[in-house]
Amino acid sequence: MKFLVVDDSKLARKMTIKSLKAVFFQEFEIIEASDGKEAVEYYKQNNPEITFMDLTMPVLNGFEATDQITDYDEDAQIVVVSADVQEDAVKKAQECGAIGFIKKPIDPDNLKNMLTQLELI
Repeated sequence: MKFLVVDDSKLARKMTIKSLKAVFFQEFEIIEASDGKEAVEYYKQNNPEITFMDLTMPVLNGFEATDQITDYDEDAQIVVVSADVQEDAVKKAQECGAIGFIKKPIDPDNLKNMLTQLELI
């Protein structure tokens, strides 16, 4: 299993990875990207099973990166991990192709619920 974790904050990426390790007991690989442009490039190079995407980032924001990734791969599974939980942001993320939304700071229980919904655990 391969995960792409996208966030301009190294600490936020570490928290997502720590939560993944707490709830996902199979072997997995993590690819990290620090902005939306890297996310699109790394997605195309690595074809991860799931991408965890921040919204507020430099170069390309999470909305733009999600849109570009889903244009490239309509079956992409992108879960937004963001502190911006306003209804407009959630709706816009879904319109760009996100299949889920987890509030920051990421909570292992919320992550486990999302992975269960996606039938990954």
